Amino acid sequence: MTSETTNSKQSGRALPSMSVLGPILALVLLVVIGALLNPNFLGAANITNVLARSAFIGIIAVGMTFVITAGGLDLSVGSMAAFIAGLMILVMNAALPSMGVGVPIILLGMLVAIVAGILAGLLNGFLITTVGIEAFIVTLGSMGIYRSLVTWLADGGTLSLDFGLRTFYRPVYFDGILGISWPIIVFALVVIIGEIVMSRARFGRHCAATGSNEHVAHYSNVNVNRTRLITYALLGLLVGVATIMYVPRLGSASSSTGVLWELEAIAAVIIGGTVLKGGFGRVWGTVIGVLILSLIDNILNLTDLVSPYLNGAIQGVIIILAVILQREAKAKG
Repeated sequence: MTSETTNSKQSGRALPSMSVLGPILALVLLVVIGALLNPNFLGAANITNVLARSAFIGIIAVGMTFVITAGGLDLSVGSMAAFIAGLMILVMNAALPSMGVGVPIILLGMLVAIVAGILAGLLNGFLITTVGIEAFIVTLGSMGIYRSLVTWLADGGTLSLDFGLRTFYRPVYFDGILGISWPIIVFALVVIIGEIVMSRARFGRHCAATGSNEHVAHYSNVNVNRTRLITYALLGLLVGVATIMYVPRLGSASSSTGVLWELEAIAAVIIGGTVLKGGFGRVWGTVIGVLILSLIDNILNLTDLVSPYLNGAIQGVIIILAVILQREAKAKG
């Protein structure tokens, strides 16, 4: 093996380690700052609230990690979640007279969310891999389509679950085990499975190979199109799972549901050390990114240092800075 090859491999290892070390330090710093600014910051109630609220974005961000690692991108996840939530509510309300309030109708709603999410993801993946349209264009278009569809379904207003259904469904968000709510538990399970698949399974290696160099991956017997298609289907599935956990929180869906979720999911992935151009990704790094964004939002709400309405602007700045740091780390490597 030549020294040039060795240096190249060392450089490839250096980039991920540098890109993940910074977010870990940033997370610790945010915890310290939050604790100093507000005595209730480290309280059990606040921590549980932060984790529960971040679970929706976190679940989606795990799927986004696979998509970006494989060299893709999805701008439609927020609008997709809104559409799935609206569709789920419509189906459950329509089935209520015949099924009544109970577990079967909740399971029906969950099935609708899962199937709709997978189909939406497959549609994006098909247009990107088979038709050959750029991921940015496809998902930008589907973002507008899903947002318009949920607005149309709600007739410009809000789709709401029947009151009895909403009451029965609420425990899926507000209850849990040993004081840990179900969204947090589901998020943890998704992270564990996602990290195992990304770091230890063949599919995770195929995603990294596809995002690094699809031509080399193809000659290495990796089905590039199938790999990318599966990542979009997986992301759609996880959008469905996140929606299942989100609907019982408010019991409604509207054109404002899921706004900026795509920005938060992509920001979390990039902050966590996943390379924007693909080729390297870590699910546990994405979790750190999700927590950083959630803590920033929480600190802003608790301290009134900056208007919460500027949260989207702050996230946008963080994305730009994270990409700049990735470039500098790569250049130094």
